[in-house]
Amino acid sequence: MDNTKELGTAPIGSLLMKYALPAVIAMLASSLYNMVDRIFIGHIPDVGTLSLGGLAVTFPIMNLSAAFGAMIGVGASTLMSIKLGQKDIEGAQRTLGNLVSLDVITGLLIGALGLIFINPLLMFFGASENTIGYAHDYMFIILLGNVITHLYLGLNGALRSTGHPMAAMTATISTVIINSILDPLFIFKFGMGIKGAAIATILAQLFALIYVTEMLCNPKDQLHLRRGIYGLRKAIVKHIFSIGLSPFCMQLCACLVVILINKGLTRHGGDLAIAAYGIVNGITFLFVMVVMGVCQGMQPIAGYNFGAQQPERVTEVLKKAIIAATCIMTCSFILSEFFPEYPVLLFTDDPELTRLSIDGMRIIVSMAPFVGFQIVTGNFFQSIGKAKVSIFLSVSRQMLFLVPFLIIFPEIWGTNGVWASIAVSDGISVIVAAIMLWHHYRGNRKAPTIRMRSTLHRVFFHNRVTP
Repeated sequence: MDNTKELGTAPIGSLLMKYALPAVIAMLASSLYNMVDRIFIGHIPDVGTLSLGGLAVTFPIMNLSAAFGAMIGVGASTLMSIKLGQKDIEGAQRTLGNLVSLDVITGLLIGALGLIFINPLLMFFGASENTIGYAHDYMFIILLGNVITHLYLGLNGALRSTGHPMAAMTATISTVIINSILDPLFIFKFGMGIKGAAIATILAQLFALIYVTEMLCNPKDQLHLRRGIYGLRKAIVKHIFSIGLSPFCMQLCACLVVILINKGLTRHGGDLAIAAYGIVNGITFLFVMVVMGVCQGMQPIAGYNFGAQQPERVTEVLKKAIIAATCIMTCSFILSEFFPEYPVLLFTDDPELTRLSIDGMRIIVSMAPFVGFQIVTGNFFQSIGKAKVSIFLSVSRQMLFLVPFLIIFPEIWGTNGVWASIAVSDGISVIVAAIMLWHHYRGNRKAPTIRMRSTLHRVFFHNRVTP
């Protein structure tokens, strides 16, 4: 069955709704999935605050692992969408097989290296004598199941790109439900504490992986898992890495940024400030993940129509995605500025931790209404194969802007300087994204005679596409 023809023919509004809504629900569920652990961990008797601090210092390791997973998963999913638009079914099929092989290799390798160097890594990332025990207990289990995480996330993205957005949503929601059931059992009933939260996380992903694999094994689908597609092809791997380099750089930079944030907070606020960051990050990331769901819905539509040489449809889906993302991030601004105590109290009832979290959240979201535009723009360039532009937008926000501010601002304003660094870098990155998007469309108007086929050739074989 060809589940992708509608990508080039159906009305963009209804098409984006069809693909984005399941992705938004899935990403919302994924955010809740990450929040569930923090909510239950924060209420462990006597050690909830320290456990939250321990969990927060594991973020860089998880970001580092996610960087490789995103490079493979996003790169392969985007490449599959473009190849489907070009009617290259065999190429899309082999891309799916290479996705599986690369996820297994990287998942095992990163998990093994992480286990070998787990304690030095945690100390480097900001763990203290009070929190390293909790961080170790959680991260040890997560690293043991790292290959499961990589395969689940990679195949779920492939499921969406091959015309099954509802199934991808179902898989993600199932992880939330299963994790929410298992968390209190392992944490409180079995008395396993933070270890129980990690076990519940991996088991939930394992159940979802089984479901996703079963869906992708259906021989009636145009693309499905079968023999003979798992051998790594140099050209395919190169294309996957080229397109996926943008999310890889973004996650890698996020790892560095979290290190600097943790060190700044440790110096100026101690373990309590790090715990506050864990809470604030969980709440604000909820809305960012919803915007990422919109981007996931946009990706197959933009990629397919770019490959099918229908630029008007590409532009239309971009505009609608920007509008949706702006509305979502405006809701984040309103909640965090005017009603911050309600989400914070889900994580803790400690008065000082609550105050720190509310103060930090109000500063961080000050640029939120504009951030959705920047996120969509970066993902748009990635969706049409313009890896260099997408990488620049991803890296500039964190490396060119955020890192210098994280070094300077905390020395002036202490803990509030850490929060202000995030807000200011967001504002500058929005301006840069607007300039790059304007330059992209201005360049297209000036060179209407350039053929799409030539452009695609440069994207995948020479990587010299100019903005």
